[in-house]
Amino acid sequence: MSQTETSLATLSEGEKFPSLIGRIAGILGAEEFPTGERAQLKRMTPDTPPPLAFYRLAYRYLPEGWERRWEAWMTLVAGLAIMGSGGHNPERRAGQVLAESNYSEKRLERLLAAEDETLHSLLLRAVRFLAAKGAVVNWLDFAYLLGLAGDPQYARMRIAQDYYRNLDQKKD
Repeated sequence: MSQTETSLATLSEGEKFPSLIGRIAGILGAEEFPTGERAQLKRMTPDTPPPLAFYRLAYRYLPEGWERRWEAWMTLVAGLAIMGSGGHNPERRAGQVLAESNYSEKRLERLLAAEDETLHSLLLRAVRFLAAKGAVVNWLDFAYLLGLAGDPQYARMRIAQDYYRNLDQKKD
């Protein structure tokens, strides 16, 4: 086990959710994370069973009880793997980044109205869109949208608010 794996292998009792997201992003973006496993994680989709690489990562790094929301965690992990090293930035709120990247209002509307498997599919499409633009984003916003912590409806409102504030600033 590498030094990075050793230091990240266990989650502390008092760890806050934002730091957990940052740690998972760091694990997936670490140079020593196996390239083949990262590629498997990138290809995960909500309609297929997860590869063994997901289970290995989940049982090592995800918080206890992750199994109750495995589809959402799978989507989060796949998205972080797609974004790659440096894809998570707590200073770059999702709505702002989507607006700056010219993500269409129609796509945003569908994303924010979606639930369950449709939400997971549309979120991964949005992530691929952002990755193609070289964008970085605060993955905490997407984790909330997936219902992994906090209120998904609040996440929808926050993403929409940040999106439209940014659009309005671009017009000025």
